[in-house]
Amino acid sequence: MKNFAAIDFETANQHRSSVCSVGVVIVRESAVVDTFYSLIHPTPDFFSYWNVRVHGLTDRDTCSAANFPDVWAEIAPRIEGLPLVAHNSPFDESCLKAVFSTYGMDYPGYRFLCTCRAARRLLPQLPDHKLDTVAAYCGYDLRRHHHALADAEACAQIALKILEF
Repeated sequence: MKNFAAIDFETANQHRSSVCSVGVVIVRESAVVDTFYSLIHPTPDFFSYWNVRVHGLTDRDTCSAANFPDVWAEIAPRIEGLPLVAHNSPFDESCLKAVFSTYGMDYPGYRFLCTCRAARRLLPQLPDHKLDTVAAYCGYDLRRHHHALADAEACAQIALKILEF
C-alpha cells in the first residue's frame, strides 16, 4: 500500500490549538498527486517570539486567513480513508486533536504514522533524526524548513523511502 497523506502544522504559540499553517501532500500508488497549503487564523490568536523565530509567520500573515474549520473542510475530502504521515507525528496529531476540540468538531480518529520514529529504528547511523537530516539522507533537499508544505513534502519523500505500509 503506497497511499497516504503527509501533513505538517506550524503553530503560532505554545498552545497546540494555535495552528497557523498546514501543508498536506497526497500520495497515491507511490506518486504525489495533490498538495495543499494554507495559512490559518490561529486560536488563541497571538504569536510567540519563539514560534515566529522558527517559521517566520506573524499575525500580519494570518490576520485575514480562514479559521481552521474552513481550511479543514478543504482538506478532509482529500485525505479521506488515508493514513496521515508526519515527522514527529505526536506533535502534529496533538495539534489536530487540540484544534478539533477548540472548535467543538468531532475528531474522526485519524491513523498517524511517524517518519521520525521509523528513521530512528531504520537509520540508526544518522547523526540525528531531525526532518532536514532524514530528508537529505532520502535525497530530498529541504530548503524551506518549517514551511508547512515544504515539511510535508519532505515527510512524503521520507515515507516513500523508508516506511513500510
